Amino acid sequence: MNKIFKVYIIINVLICMLLSACVDLDVEPTDKFTDETYWTSPEKASSLLNMAYRQMNSAGNIFRNERLSDNLYNGYGGDDVKNIVNGQANASTNLFNNVWGDLYSGIKTTHTFLENVDRVDMDEDLKNRMKAEARFIRAFLYFQLTNWYGDVPFFTQDIDLDQAKSIGRTSQATIVQWIHEELESISEILPTKEEYADEDRGRITCGAAMAFNARVALNFNDWNKVKLYTEKLINGTSYGSYSLHPNYQEIFLKDYEYNDEIILDIQYVPEVKTWSEISVYVPFSLNLVQYIMACPTQNLIDTYLMLDGSKWDESKDAYEGRDPRMDMTIVRNGSIMEQKDGTTYVINVDPNDPDNNTNDIIGRENGSQTGYFYRKYYDSNPNAWTAGTSWSCNINFVTLRYADVLLMYAEAMNELGEMDASVWDLTIKPIRERAGFETSSAALDFPSGNLQQIIRDERRVELALEGTRIYDIRRWKIAEVVLNESLRGAKFNLVGGEADYYSFNENSFNKDRDYLWAVPRQQLIINPNLGQNPGY
Repeated sequence: MNKIFKVYIIINVLICMLLSACVDLDVEPTDKFTDETYWTSPEKASSLLNMAYRQMNSAGNIFRNERLSDNLYNGYGGDDVKNIVNGQANASTNLFNNVWGDLYSGIKTTHTFLENVDRVDMDEDLKNRMKAEARFIRAFLYFQLTNWYGDVPFFTQDIDLDQAKSIGRTSQATIVQWIHEELESISEILPTKEEYADEDRGRITCGAAMAFNARVALNFNDWNKVKLYTEKLINGTSYGSYSLHPNYQEIFLKDYEYNDEIILDIQYVPEVKTWSEISVYVPFSLNLVQYIMACPTQNLIDTYLMLDGSKWDESKDAYEGRDPRMDMTIVRNGSIMEQKDGTTYVINVDPNDPDNNTNDIIGRENGSQTGYFYRKYYDSNPNAWTAGTSWSCNINFVTLRYADVLLMYAEAMNELGEMDASVWDLTIKPIRERAGFETSSAALDFPSGNLQQIIRDERRVELALEGTRIYDIRRWKIAEVVLNESLRGAKFNLVGGEADYYSFNENSFNKDRDYLWAVPRQQLIINPNLGQNPGY
């Protein structure tokens, strides 16, 4: 593998650079990228831009974010994610430093690109488009930084060593305002998805810039901006034409990549770039699984409505007659599972079944402690896997889709006091129709109940396991409630001869500390001017 020097002193690996050490990132060294002799062709410029794409996001980040939420119970091991969820993280937690360093490394790449690409003799329209892509990636990375850490060091061009040692933190409000302005600017430069050639599918579009701007506004409950940006996608096609894909489950399958619902996804390519995280979230019975990292909770299952639109309660069947998205997202007792060779079988997690000798039993060591597994992002299609029976998956990983735009718009309109039947019929109703709800008034008509909770629950189930839940419970300021409640598993725990729900009480969330991550101690040693977030 090739090497890259990480050059900012505010990231921990600068020490490695100063000692002439380096880190494998499957890319060329940045000192080569800054060499004047490098910038001789559009292809070489594209190489660095592609590196920035790789640093922007990953499937691993999405799985990590789900594990931080109440959608999953972390049943295996004791890594940094589990320590964060259990309230045991501190300023020395490696994940805090690794994420900080990775994000600033990506920002370094975009700065290198933006400060050198004008050396290349190339078509000006192409150059401007590539600059806009790099600016989007930089804005995406700064959003992640300020979301997790609050105020952070902020700069839009390379800083020297002395500046890096003394730079302070810029306020979150200033950074968020810059992100909005930056995304507004580049949304007028980038092409629509329809304007890209087939070989450029998956590149950042003006629609992605607009949708992500809405997501940033949503994260900080700026309802007017959410309304502004989502309406540009809902009410016209100037930023691309998007619609709900007819089949919910197909959105996440290999054969339906680049469907009209996808606004932004993480690109993966057979052999060249793959991901394998799904292997530790699916049932043991699919083979090759060594342990279950984390598993869906009963808390999430309980959020799915009945097909007729009524809320589920104990008087109703646990799984039958539920919102079809539940079985399209989660594997549970009685689910039919298809292996990569096309054979199907029935999942049995019941530990009280005397005939059950499967590896999927709830409570199995290193197994599913809740009795639930992932289905979303598992594809039995052999083309989704790079090699035979391996877990090297090449499905593109969805990060922004049109259903999210509709949900953001519905939430904003409700918070602004502008929610009515016409907005409902434009947003929640088609999402439920696509899911397969019955044509009952309770399922599809404008409701009279607690609209805020209805919209929040709809967002939870529609986007379940897609990495958005942790952002939502933080911005709603309910993390201090839901992350301190017991996380539950399926109702197979025999207590006094009667079945009860499994219950797990390891989670701990401190409302006075945990809405922000710690500034890593390694960074404070390098630059004491960074200061620390409250509670650490």
